[in-house]
Amino acid sequence: MPLNDILNADIIDLKVEGNTKDEVLHYMANVLYKNGYINDTDVFVKDIYEREAEGPTGMGAGISIPHGKSNSVLRNGIMIGKTVNPIKWESSMSDDGFQDTHLIFLFCVSADAEFAKNHMMLLSELAGKLGNDVRVTKLSLAKTKEEIMDLILSDDDKLGDVDAVMNEEEIVDLDIDL
Repeated sequence: MPLNDILNADIIDLKVEGNTKDEVLHYMANVLYKNGYINDTDVFVKDIYEREAEGPTGMGAGISIPHGKSNSVLRNGIMIGKTVNPIKWESSMSDDGFQDTHLIFLFCVSADAEFAKNHMMLLSELAGKLGNDVRVTKLSLAKTKEEIMDLILSDDDKLGDVDAVMNEEEIVDLDIDL
């Protein structure tokens, strides 16, 4: 099951609300529920926390990838959310064990017999994509759902380089005397 088979603009939210990890996970689970991906938000979030207890899912660069198996899953998918506020998330990438997260890839994968195969393949494919600094930079700047999907599915050679991405952004220097 490749990424292009499960990405869906209906479960991408560029304005995920919440001030804590728990609020954000519940918000995202509700989006999955409303779109027919899960049948119970509380069971789904509990199952995500069970996996979170095994090790942090903050991957650095403001990205977290919570995942786990759940019997509440009706349809495999990855909910992608950009948070309105940075969220403190456990991460082995920082000295204090936390990072500020603003981009979340919440895996929604069934606990059925195909779970291990689907889960590992999707996680591996996404991790490979997120290993590209240009893609990560562009994802953090993305303003539309379609842009997010295109960036995830694009080949690395189509992305350009980090310096070009940063030069695309207009920098305004205000010189104000007080």
